[in-house]
Amino acid sequence: MNKIVPVILCGGVGSRLWPVSRQERPKPFIRLADGQSLLQKAWLRAASLPRVGEILTVSNKELFFQIKDEYREVYPLSRKKIVDHYLLEPFGKNTAPAVTLAALEIAKRYGEDAVLLVLAADHLISRPKAFEKAVSQAAQLALKGRLVVFGIKPDSPETGYGYIEAAGHSVKRFIEKPPLKDAQKYFSSGKFLWNSGMFCFTAKTLLGEIKKYRPDIYSLCLKTFKAFPQKQNLDFPALEIDPKLFAVVPEQSLDYAVMEKSKNAAVIASDIGWSDIGSWNAMASLIKADKNGNRVKGKAILLDAKNCHIQADGRVVAAVGIKDLIVIDTLDALLVAARDRAQDVKEVYSQLKSQGSEIHRVHRTVYRPWGTYTVLEEGPDFKIKRIEVLPQRKLSLQLHHKRSEHWVVLRGQARIQRGEKKITLKANESTFIPANTKHRLENTGKSPLILIEVQSGSYLGEDDIIRFEDQYGRR
Repeated sequence: MNKIVPVILCGGVGSRLWPVSRQERPKPFIRLADGQSLLQKAWLRAASLPRVGEILTVSNKELFFQIKDEYREVYPLSRKKIVDHYLLEPFGKNTAPAVTLAALEIAKRYGEDAVLLVLAADHLISRPKAFEKAVSQAAQLALKGRLVVFGIKPDSPETGYGYIEAAGHSVKRFIEKPPLKDAQKYFSSGKFLWNSGMFCFTAKTLLGEIKKYRPDIYSLCLKTFKAFPQKQNLDFPALEIDPKLFAVVPEQSLDYAVMEKSKNAAVIASDIGWSDIGSWNAMASLIKADKNGNRVKGKAILLDAKNCHIQADGRVVAAVGIKDLIVIDTLDALLVAARDRAQDVKEVYSQLKSQGSEIHRVHRTVYRPWGTYTVLEEGPDFKIKRIEVLPQRKLSLQLHHKRSEHWVVLRGQARIQRGEKKITLKANESTFIPANTKHRLENTGKSPLILIEVQSGSYLGEDDIIRFEDQYGRR
């Protein structure tokens, strides 16, 4: 059978899972009880399939190094060598443009008869053997020119999913997320499946259908594709989509653009233990309940609490005399919600975004290509950070106009450029970087470099930076 190339779509913000999911550290990066993230599970699931030797990940450019680090952690768990390719968007345009560009790239690399397996980075599948069987069935249909969607056998009248009315492999109609009354009717009939948002088709079939039903998306994506660099930067091994060309591409889902219009749509009814983890109630279902129906992750003291989901990332949470609540505590934000209002958490995210609050975008710990920084304390004219630089990584050569910085090394060895001078600092040693001074921090060791940075000045925003050299492709 032809080569199967999984395409992992790693996007979105997971607003229903705020405050753990944020714009710069979205839902696919959430870690489950076994220590693996949803993204890592998606990669391992794809890598384990027969006839898979390459995986293409489509994501936002800002997430590229985080994704690479996630994959690097689980490489040893794969039983074969997998080649990773990346297609990086400057901003999201929904799934139709993303999959069209992926199909163009895969057709170029492997031919138009290569089979694309489109997967979401934030789904959970608990029955891998059943998933493998479903993929095999879908690939056979794909080679016959069908656009295959994976339908999930429903176990409840869920209103948060789209539905597919099916007759065997034939799709009779797609239905948007229904009200409860309709969902109950669909569930009782036994003729409907949930739309998983996972697809399988050849590059040739997908491109032919997108050209037929959305010629504007096809032509503009083709123009964008032809502008891809012919040679990749070895320090930044991914294809970056030109933002000016991509800006004019219409934004639409693959369902709307093609699947609901195509005469070649097919469905595979799948019982694969699927969940899209679309709310805190879905996340709670992954945790074993105690005798009172409470599900707890982290440290909590419960007195007369019933049917609650409590997650404590650092502090101890004490709950007394409460029931049917969701309590999610992070370092800089606390969510308290009724369990039957779990879907409305997205409105909190939307309000924070409209107010310009940083809490919708970043955690107190912020991920960068070179490592992380955590804001420990800040005031009008100072900010204190814990900085961790990964082995063999370095920050850009930069300067700040409005702030100076004091660095104290806590662990590891730091190579520092300060102006024209280069120095090496070990634990319990420090240095001072005046404003308007070129500087760079580098970890040349084999273990993480940890230091405290104290900023002081009239303005401490992250945009007070001029980069002269940067190996991560940032301006």
